[in-house]
Amino acid sequence: MRLLVLFITVFMVSHSEAQDFKYGRVSKEELQEKVHPSFPEANAAILYRDNYSHFEYNKQNGFILVSEFQERVKIYNSEGFENATKEIILYKSSNAEEDISGLKAVTYNLVSGKIEETKLDKDDIFEEEQSKYRDAVKFTMPNLKEGAVIEYKYVVRSPFLGNLDKVRFQERIPVKRAEARYYFPEYFVFKRHKKGWHELDIKEGKKNRKLNLGTSFDRSSGSGFSVVQSTARNSSVDFIENTYEIAASDVPPIKEESFSGNLDNYLTAVKFELSYIQYPGEPLEYVSSTWEDVAKTIYDSDAFGDELHRSNYFDDDLDEALAKVATEKDKILRVFEYVKSRMSWNGFTGYYAEEGLKQAYKKQSGNTADINLMLVAMLRYAGFDANPVLVSTKAHGIPLFPTRNGFNYVVAAVDDGDGRFLMDATNKQGQINMLKEYLLNWNGRLLREDGTSEWTTLLSPKPAVQNFIVNVDLGTDLHVSGTAQSRFTGYSAMDYRKNFQGLSPEDTKAKLEKINQGIELADVTLSNLNKVYEPVSLSYSFEPLTAVEQVGDKVIISPLFHLAITENPFKSDERTYPIDFSYPRKNRYIISIAIPDGYQVESLPESAVVNLFDTMGTFSYRVNKSPAGIQVLCEQSINTPMMGPEKYQELKKFYSMILEKEQEKVVLSKI
Repeated sequence: MRLLVLFITVFMVSHSEAQDFKYGRVSKEELQEKVHPSFPEANAAILYRDNYSHFEYNKQNGFILVSEFQERVKIYNSEGFENATKEIILYKSSNAEEDISGLKAVTYNLVSGKIEETKLDKDDIFEEEQSKYRDAVKFTMPNLKEGAVIEYKYVVRSPFLGNLDKVRFQERIPVKRAEARYYFPEYFVFKRHKKGWHELDIKEGKKNRKLNLGTSFDRSSGSGFSVVQSTARNSSVDFIENTYEIAASDVPPIKEESFSGNLDNYLTAVKFELSYIQYPGEPLEYVSSTWEDVAKTIYDSDAFGDELHRSNYFDDDLDEALAKVATEKDKILRVFEYVKSRMSWNGFTGYYAEEGLKQAYKKQSGNTADINLMLVAMLRYAGFDANPVLVSTKAHGIPLFPTRNGFNYVVAAVDDGDGRFLMDATNKQGQINMLKEYLLNWNGRLLREDGTSEWTTLLSPKPAVQNFIVNVDLGTDLHVSGTAQSRFTGYSAMDYRKNFQGLSPEDTKAKLEKINQGIELADVTLSNLNKVYEPVSLSYSFEPLTAVEQVGDKVIISPLFHLAITENPFKSDERTYPIDFSYPRKNRYIISIAIPDGYQVESLPESAVVNLFDTMGTFSYRVNKSPAGIQVLCEQSINTPMMGPEKYQELKKFYSMILEKEQEKVVLSKI
């Protein structure tokens, strides 16, 4: 009897502790949880994620891929509300498309001790055409409150048998439990690709499956007045199903630090690639391919390579634009600027022309392919070795294997005796070899007319340069005032144009004071924001609020004033993904400080020159006495825009040294 009671007690306890992830079974315990038990700083957490992909068969379409999704998310605070918006991508072609069904979504809140359910209304589900080849279904969960739990599920049916979405087992928020199940008929052979560092529980198996192909009727009749007989026959086939069950529990969030790039590239995830198809008695059909095959398939498309052969819609206009251009470099620039000025980007990305180049030229707008393929066509017409370059944006990620879905953008490239020049004419502020930052995603694939292709770096060789000349006057009453003149080139200039173009003088001043904390600004002048090929210039006068301190008869000065870094951007003990600076960077500071009569320099920071891995970065710092007072010469540079995680510890030490050095003080004392 005691054993029976003990068994029942253990069963009840273990059953109560086991979480029920069946849709609709949200518990009070989940709603009552105020903070995540392991990561109390988390704004939300994935309680459960499930992906079940399998194949169905019907006479009309044959096999189709079915993917069933379910997700349950805990919202701890209002900052976690961003996790309550969902976008589902559906792919399509000229004769087939994916469809979604069974979409259900509920927000659960605990009100007066009772669970309150708010269902997603159909009117709050929105469909959006993102391009010729993809649509999106979007929704935001209703009645969001701190402490809520949201849950949704849906089914996607796809005629594209190899189009299995990547399943992520890690996010920027904690994941309590994530599962993925894949059941593939033996006719479809898949390769499994994993990325990320978290361990997964992977079980592979096989199972027998019978597929009913439907009912057919055999009819027979005798002679004369014999009755016609019909015999029903059920058709079926037996085959083996390959199964993969993948799971992970208590997955920590990936920690985002400075210069992370797109963290999605480094999250733990699994992606299946359809390698080949072989039906009984039929030849083997290879599906997976090389990057060369992918590039050739894209180039041979009517909406890509064929468009590059046409010039009759722009030839007269371009001849006129190039009539008085003398040098080859100027011709490249003129073609680039001609396309930039004529065409306007409609906001859609892609590597296939949607409008068709002739129609886009007439409308003076188009997607990324309409504009940049047009640029390639014009450069070729002008006599240059120009080719398109396929790109995956940072948000799109780095593809795990050769696939056309690995790219979502195209830019133009020109080769001449001085090297390769990349151009993106969708960016009105763009320059040659200065792509938008979200395009600087390692490498792109250059496609030639003869069918060959190669990887080419997307990273810019041009550094983002910031030069500062600052003059500071320390009065006899120790009042501090200064003037600054700054000059920005490369990506630094592009950033200033993006952030300040169109702002009022008041908003410009307020934004600069927010960037340069600890000073009050006046007489702000920002020049050349509309002149793309000129450096951006900034000048202002300022009064520092905290950089000078009097202690007895001594004066303590922070000699870099508001230009010193105030914290190390690298704080983690370790890092498992690369450091993405996007482009080389160089900052130079020349600061002259006039000291008042009656004071002398008691101590100065020691000079220092430090190299990061020989040439990857440098820091030099010199503080010297000058006839008028003190001069500070400081330069810091990052020469390598991408560094592997193995460089992290030394990079962290490098920035710690910079931080420590730039916080050192100049001490004045009374004579």
